[in-house]
Amino acid sequence: MSPKLTFLLCLGLSVGLRTPEEAGIYRKPSLSALPSPVVTSGGFVTLRCISWQGFHRFILTKEGEHRPSWTLDSQRRHNGQFQALFPVGPVTPSYSWTFRCCGCYRYIHQQCSEPSDPVELLVPGVSGKPSLLSQQGSIMTFGRNLTLQCLSDVGYDRFALSKEGGHNLPQRLSEWPQTGRSQADFLLGRVSLSHGGRYRCYGGHKFSSKWSTPSDPLDILVAGVLPDTPSLSVQPGPTVAAGENVTLLCQTRSQRDILFLSKEGTMVSPLRLRSKYQAQQYQAQFSMSPVTSAHGGTYRCYSSFSTSPYELSYPSDALELVVSGPSGDPTSPPTWPNLTSGGSEDRLSTTESGQWKGVQGLKPYQNVLIGISVAFVLLLFLFLLLLIRHRRQGKCRTSDAAVKSTRPEEGVELHPQAAASDVPQDVIYAQLNHLTLGRETTPSSSQSEEPPAEPSMYAALAIH
Repeated sequence: MSPKLTFLLCLGLSVGLRTPEEAGIYRKPSLSALPSPVVTSGGFVTLRCISWQGFHRFILTKEGEHRPSWTLDSQRRHNGQFQALFPVGPVTPSYSWTFRCCGCYRYIHQQCSEPSDPVELLVPGVSGKPSLLSQQGSIMTFGRNLTLQCLSDVGYDRFALSKEGGHNLPQRLSEWPQTGRSQADFLLGRVSLSHGGRYRCYGGHKFSSKWSTPSDPLDILVAGVLPDTPSLSVQPGPTVAAGENVTLLCQTRSQRDILFLSKEGTMVSPLRLRSKYQAQQYQAQFSMSPVTSAHGGTYRCYSSFSTSPYELSYPSDALELVVSGPSGDPTSPPTWPNLTSGGSEDRLSTTESGQWKGVQGLKPYQNVLIGISVAFVLLLFLFLLLLIRHRRQGKCRTSDAAVKSTRPEEGVELHPQAAASDVPQDVIYAQLNHLTLGRETTPSSSQSEEPPAEPSMYAALAIH
């Protein structure tokens, strides 16, 4: 079968005439990319064409000038669906990677379904990354309408939205609410459990297969999935002076290993900490020190599981924190950490106890390096002290041996006058053999004596 005929069949055409009723029998299959339609340059992906219709084979076509196509026999899944898996790659940003598929019957002559909706593979590029935000905040409740907005200072013509673990890549043409700034709104409908997850968006241009770098991730959390309702309290109290240390305590009696703290009116992700079991409750302490007027506002906390961090409990009662005293810098936004920990996208670093630190705070790996450096310096200092002490003890032992020893060592003879006297003398004489010059010194006479026939030297040691 020629590629052109295959493509025509995939458009739902046939050589013979078909009635509308006959055409409606073959509903279009669904096409998706596994594990994701976002593929790194040079990577591989699997396109899955699937349908409830009992097609004998599936045809995959690639949009473009030559419209190549591939045909695979269908396989029946355990749930009764029929599918075919098409491996694709290596994928590069130099070409367009848009595909459709259709299902065909082998024994019904030239009868195929309508083509599926198109799937475009996205290869992230290097151009300026856009921004992704939710006007409703990152914590959503069931039934609310969710809209994600992707915008950029770069004049992109279109935007694409991806979700981690998702198989689709919805696209929207950009709008130009102001000169030099492009944006697109993704209307995701009423919130359900499936909306929870991590999202990113990309910017692209018309008639080009190249896309931008991904935006920073945006986490959408769905509240009210878990049945418990935590409690939130504050120490030393709900009204504090600027500069004080404040701790918000979130507690729940249900077994939860993650607790979230959110602040109303902010568009950044909430802070999360691992819970600790104390006093028959699972709790986490979120510390702010020192507080400024920017920390004032309404807070709530939620509980969750680390295995499903996008599914939250019901919110705690609202807690209003009032900070009196000097205002913070009006030009700087309120300090508030992102959901993710570590990484360049965090605005603040979080300690184990939930302490919030400024942007200039050290990252964890920097703290580790500093700790190792300090330990090395201390060990080096200790080694030097031990070395100096060892040398001093060696010198002391040598001096003591030279002064206090009265036994002649090898090559050393005591002078007979000193050896025979029991009374301490002013001078002790020692004759050092194998030396060529000798001098004898006494306190009563300074006259020199003739050197002995055998070369030797007399050294006078004064006793004080």
